[in-house]
Amino acid sequence: MDIVLRKYTSSRDYDALRTLIKSEGEEWKTYLLPKYRLALEHSITYVAYTHNQLCGYIRALDDTGFYVWVVDLLVTKRYRGNAIGKKLLESIRTAFPDQEVFVMSDADSYYTTLGYHREGSLFKVI
Repeated sequence: MDIVLRKYTSSRDYDALRTLIKSEGEEWKTYLLPKYRLALEHSITYVAYTHNQLCGYIRALDDTGFYVWVVDLLVTKRYRGNAIGKKLLESIRTAFPDQEVFVMSDADSYYTTLGYHREGSLFKVI
């Protein structure tokens, strides 16, 4: 399967990304709010295409030289199991070779299968 990875551009990718997110259902509905478009523009975002169809994306935040935090990783159900998520993660790792990369995860078992290990935990401040 030919996968093309590149940096996200709002004018080129936003509509396709919105369609991909809509297809994921209720769990992703907050990602359809207008403020998410702004978040995408202020993040490190890469998209994955196959046959000119968006099949996944990754969004990360740079802590100005200390760490990079992956906050969103999504591959459409149809293309899961083709190492697209792994390639998207590698794109972040490659872009920031001198920084530690961490993932905020709701899918711990996925990252474990990639050989990543848990380091700390995440708490919501209320």
